[in-house]
Amino acid sequence: MTKVADLRKNYTQAGLLESDLVDNPYQQFQIWFEQAVAADILEPNAMTVATVTAEGKPSARIVLLKDFDDRGFVFYTNYNSQKGVELQQCPYAALVFLWGDLERQVRIEGKTELVSESEATSYFHSRPASSQLGAWASEQSTIIQDRSILEQRLQQLATQYQDTAIPKPPHWGGVRVIPQEIEFWQGRPSRLHDRLRYQLVAGKWQIDRLSP
Repeated sequence: MTKVADLRKNYTQAGLLESDLVDNPYQQFQIWFEQAVAADILEPNAMTVATVTAEGKPSARIVLLKDFDDRGFVFYTNYNSQKGVELQQCPYAALVFLWGDLERQVRIEGKTELVSESEATSYFHSRPASSQLGAWASEQSTIIQDRSILEQRLQQLATQYQDTAIPKPPHWGGVRVIPQEIEFWQGRPSRLHDRLRYQLVAGKWQIDRLSP
């Protein structure tokens, strides 16, 4: 049996100095993201999304990033799902990207807002028809008796919309995380990792080095 405590890796690929960073954290994320794509990392847009209830109980799950620019980082979800409800109760979230092959991690924390209906509708119709139907078929995070219920719903919807456009469900759309902090982490030997954090202070991005 593998002893978990004995699993170790010495990070040696690269370092991260202040001089390596650009002033804008979104541009820095773009640089690292494109390098993750070029490295052929499996789903480089996969990220952990952490939310909390109104009582402060945390939960986290893996979601796919679908857009980012200087307004924030966007993912899509059912607003009636657990994370959707939690974001209504407490509109803050944390995101984590782990690109293990590059020994890198990015942490993002900030307030959330819903993307516009036009933006959500445009993205919805860019998805494969099967994914559009899936957004209707699944009452995300609710209990179901078995998988056949989902499959029956999907077949019914496929029949219903076989000759017409599939509308975006009113309970489905995008969430934008508007960062207050973005931290870039680069693995280093002896666990003395590089952690450089952008923090929004009085409307400007301040860069600080954090102890590993």
